Amino acid sequence: MLLEEKVFKDPVHNYVHVQDRTIWDLINTREFQRLRRIRQLGTSYLTFHGAEHSRFSHSLGVYEITRRIISQFERNQYEDWPQEERLVALCAALLHDVGHGPFSHSIEEAFDMFHEDWTYRIIIEDTDINRVLRQVDPQLPTKVASVIRKTYERPIVVNLVSGSLDADRMDYLLRDAYFTGVNYGTFDIDRILRVLRPLKDRIVVKESGMHAVEHYLLARYEMYWQVYFHPVTRSSEMLLRLIFKRAKELYLGGYTFQYFLSPLDALFEGTITTEQYVQMDEAFVQTAFMQWTREKDGRLVDLCQRFMERKLYKYIEVEQMDEDLQERLRAEWSQIGLDPNYELMFDSPFDKPYDVYRKGDARSQQHIMLWGRDQQIVELSKKSDIVRSISGIRRGKHYIYFPMDKLLEVSNHLTEDTRRMFIRRNH
Repeated sequence: MLLEEKVFKDPVHNYVHVQDRTIWDLINTREFQRLRRIRQLGTSYLTFHGAEHSRFSHSLGVYEITRRIISQFERNQYEDWPQEERLVALCAALLHDVGHGPFSHSIEEAFDMFHEDWTYRIIIEDTDINRVLRQVDPQLPTKVASVIRKTYERPIVVNLVSGSLDADRMDYLLRDAYFTGVNYGTFDIDRILRVLRPLKDRIVVKESGMHAVEHYLLARYEMYWQVYFHPVTRSSEMLLRLIFKRAKELYLGGYTFQYFLSPLDALFEGTITTEQYVQMDEAFVQTAFMQWTREKDGRLVDLCQRFMERKLYKYIEVEQMDEDLQERLRAEWSQIGLDPNYELMFDSPFDKPYDVYRKGDARSQQHIMLWGRDQQIVELSKKSDIVRSISGIRRGKHYIYFPMDKLLEVSNHLTEDTRRMFIRRNH
């Protein structure tokens, strides 16, 4: 324990309290400090200008919520909470996102990577984080990593950090709503934390807190469509992927870049090490993009300029996105001199706000369970009309993205149906 408690002033939780030396040392590692330079919402700042908050602040928030839950369990001496797991849970909460890269989800799709794998490597391999954990217990890195991977031997610890009602989701909904300026993500977190209980191998909710949980799930539902799946944000994410796609094509094709930063070569070759990976942040990526606006390849220059100057692709929404439509548009794009691989993008984001409960399902730990006055537990949708109405629903939308400026230049060559579909909708 620290001789004196450390605090971080936080706009969402007021204060983040740190009492453990191990937590303080982890926060001060270079791998964790890198998260200050990675935005929580990737390119959403191009849609919501306030969304500049970092994965550092989110990680502190997840830790603080976890700390508050555990403190409540210990204060009330609930027998089903294993007190010896306190530090493991706090470390896992703090480090759960440490493997995120710059513009994380876009770079993951571009290079077929997963931040969960990088989180595991940063915790297990020879890093500052690993050394801090090993000083406490040689097995602590493995324990923390297995909690994050959801393979830990104590499911209740995993359930606390990762589930349908977990510290991660509760923080990002509140934090993202605050910084984007929308009201959809707000819910009564204090009430929810008061009604959480450890029961056998999982975290349950007192039935009296059901309405607060309903509000939480509706907040999540709205945030996905109003913020996370916003079509303008999706447009900027597509530009990112196209930039990386083009740069990788050029690099592997032998193109000589005028401006090139290491370790992009290892990233393009698929040989990037953990040491190289933690050197990358969003300042690194945007520096590369600024340099590439002066390259000789016109395609790369155009994409980088669009991203850096927010000249994003426009979009239209369609009711259905079948193969025939996609093939027809690709063929027409080729005929009028546009590149369907770079200037015609299809996107169909889908979300399932709460999955239906199936007893014995491998995902059963993900469901929210209510603890009734009769001491019986029942899955949330069995009691809540609101949750039952959205359970299992897979809601989606279909968008087509394209560079309007270039399409206007060749609009006279478009078929009447395509002109009506793309141009008249946007004017």
